[in-house]
Amino acid sequence: MREISSSIAYEVGTGETLPLKVARSTKLTVRGGTVWLTRSDDIHDYWLQPGNTVHLRRGERLWLSAEGEHFAKVTFSVPTRYDERALNWLARLGERWMLRVRGGWRTV
Repeated sequence: MREISSSIAYEVGTGETLPLKVARSTKLTVRGGTVWLTRSDDIHDYWLQPGNTVHLRRGERLWLSAEGEHFAKVTFSVPTRYDERALNWLARLGERWMLRVRGGWRTV
C-alpha cells in the first residue's frame, strides 16, 4: 500500500469566512454547497459549485465563504512529494527483489 495523496476537509457555514494560507501546492475541490473563493494574488473572486476544482499555489492566501442557505464542504488534496514517491518506488523495487529471493513468500 502506498499513500497517493493526503486530504483535509472543512465545512464552512453560511456567513462564515475561513482564512487559509497554502503551505504546499494543493487542489481545492468543492464537495457540497456553493463556495465564494477570494485569492490573495488574484483580482477576481470565484463562485464554485460542487465538483469544481481549483489548483492552489504554495504561499497563496485564501478566504472561503459559503453562499446559500446551507453549509459548504471543501477538501484540499495534497499530492505526495517527489522524494516520498522516489522512496516508495525504491521500497516497491526492494519488495519485488525480495519476493524473487524468497521464492514468492512474504514475511509478516
